[in-house]
Amino acid sequence: MGPLGMAVLLSELLIPTGLLAQEHQDLSTQEPVRTLHMTFDPRKMILAWDCRQDATVVECLMIHKEEGQISMEPMEKQCNCTFELRSLHGGVLLMVKANTSQGLFEEKLKYHNPGGNGTAAENFSCFMYDEDFMNCTWAKGRAAPGDVQYFFYIRDSEGETERECPHYLEHSGTHVGCHVKDISGLTFYSYFLVNGSSRGTGIQFFDSILSKNDMKRYSPPINITVNCNHSHCLLKWQRPKAQQHMSARELKYEVDIQRKGHKDGSGHKPIPIPGNLGNKHSFSINPTARYTVRIRTANSRILHWGPWSEPVEFGFEEGEASPKYVYVLVVLGTLLGALLIGFLFKRFLVMHALFPPIPKIKDKLNDNQETGLQVSWNELMPGTGKAENEEVITVEEVA
Repeated sequence: MGPLGMAVLLSELLIPTGLLAQEHQDLSTQEPVRTLHMTFDPRKMILAWDCRQDATVVECLMIHKEEGQISMEPMEKQCNCTFELRSLHGGVLLMVKANTSQGLFEEKLKYHNPGGNGTAAENFSCFMYDEDFMNCTWAKGRAAPGDVQYFFYIRDSEGETERECPHYLEHSGTHVGCHVKDISGLTFYSYFLVNGSSRGTGIQFFDSILSKNDMKRYSPPINITVNCNHSHCLLKWQRPKAQQHMSARELKYEVDIQRKGHKDGSGHKPIPIPGNLGNKHSFSINPTARYTVRIRTANSRILHWGPWSEPVEFGFEEGEASPKYVYVLVVLGTLLGALLIGFLFKRFLVMHALFPPIPKIKDKLNDNQETGLQVSWNELMPGTGKAENEEVITVEEVA
């Protein structure tokens, strides 16, 4: 092979080698696909990722539908973030920000509520009463299928203990509530979960976080008494035994006083009364009417009113006069009678002075009574032998 042939052969061998070297150089400088393989545990609210030497997470973020953006910093040398307990039925967006040798980058993970829209339980609420009992209720989802069945769970704020509803309340065979007789195990904050199942459709869950203050419904006052003094009344009541340990400033009352016979909406509005005023209230009334009073209680900071007490009736029947009015009427009657008698007596005296009585003519024929001025002649004649001796001085004969 001559020199020309050798050159052509070398050129053919060198060109592919150079191209391969250049291609290998491009691959080595290409940025690798960056992923931390994020996972989220909704029970413990832990966001975790793979630990990598070339990635340092500096911030964890949760974008909550109702509460907005929630930021957390991971603990040193830990490949996770633990968020505070939140409701998750609306779905959340999770994100981490990490530093690498190539710079800062973000990775996202979307946590959504599986199941058909509108199938989750609705109108969820819980309330505690009499210090030992709790009722939680919900409604069937608008888009839930006919065979849906719901299940209720209570979890503590740490996610360590969980218990299912001990006694369900049903409507047409579907669980729509739960009655709990013993709430001693409830922490101040509790997590409530209602999930569901169906043969043909995925059911979304509903969850909520409530505090005892949010759920507490105070029992109405007891021993309600009303004492009236014709124009004013003094209302008194006592706290139930379960509330005796609470400070008076923690309580607030609402007093509803209505006059009997008034139509709905025409009476007085309930009167708010702070608990530190001594559990009493003074007010004025119409003494010729009857009234009813009822009272309810709430926490002074969270006005979730408890049930009304049984109505207590007081006052007077319509048209019935009170003792005060009877006394006033008697006094007024006596004064008017005295004035009338005095007026008549005075008028009689005036009439007698102006028109004195005319003497009557004596009726001699019919009046047989003898007066002191009439003297019988016979009574003046002395009786025989009874005349006194008379002395005769002279006797003269008259022709």
